[in-house]
Amino acid sequence: MFDCIIIGTGPAGLSAALNLKIHKKDFLWFGSRNLSTKVQTAEKIANYPGLPMVSGKELFEAFDSQREAAGIEITEKTVTNVMKNNDYFMVLADNQIYESKTVILCMGVMTSKLLEGEDEFLGRGLSYCATCDGMFYKGKKIAVITNDKKYEHEVEFLADLASEVLYFPTFKDSAVDRENVTIVNDVPTAISGGMKVDTLKLKSGDEIKVDGIFALRNAIAPSKLVAGLEVQDGHIAVSRDCSTNIPGCFAAGDCTGRPYQYTKAVGEGNVAAHSCITYLALNK
Repeated sequence: MFDCIIIGTGPAGLSAALNLKIHKKDFLWFGSRNLSTKVQTAEKIANYPGLPMVSGKELFEAFDSQREAAGIEITEKTVTNVMKNNDYFMVLADNQIYESKTVILCMGVMTSKLLEGEDEFLGRGLSYCATCDGMFYKGKKIAVITNDKKYEHEVEFLADLASEVLYFPTFKDSAVDRENVTIVNDVPTAISGGMKVDTLKLKSGDEIKVDGIFALRNAIAPSKLVAGLEVQDGHIAVSRDCSTNIPGCFAAGDCTGRPYQYTKAVGEGNVAAHSCITYLALNK
């Protein structure tokens, strides 16, 4: 049982991790070893205190150097569900469950729009996790939607199970080359069906019959990740101490709303970590 699980490796997640490390808490940090694509690709950052006109690459290197010096490791698994179970949390990542007394959400903002019908069919033929649910579609026809090349190994995993895969990458130069995988140059817009998914609707007006759909994205909408989490205008609702409406669950950074600034994210990560530490002290 961990003291805390941090989800997200942007500036907010790093700030939270550093503060938990300083206070000798036992935590697990999920995300990318590249920390933040948003940071790395920034040309110049003018408002970061002490680092005037720093480039994104330089800021990333400073972040990563501090992480390494602190001895903090990152677990590169995709978290697809966070469940509150009485006085602790169960976090599902790549088909494995981790238990923690608290959670800090630092996932950034979801840039891709949910498909029409996604709310309705999640868990009813629509999945966010290839390794969790892939076996249910052995020998069946599925559609896979993804916005990052890092998920292409999961597309290949699904291709080993399904009879046919219709693949919708939102980027060019896909590396997937399987006989049963067809790359479709169209945009999914809606999901429909009866008790379960049976149709994927496309921007062109075409409708494709499928047995299941996998949406493999960099971010999952907060309301889908954590059941019962209060969300306002697409952002996680938090108090001044970065607590959410779920006891023991905290949030920081872009996922809590504007301004989408590195300085704001770092500050909230600090606050969330200290609020988490206080919560742990009061709930021994």
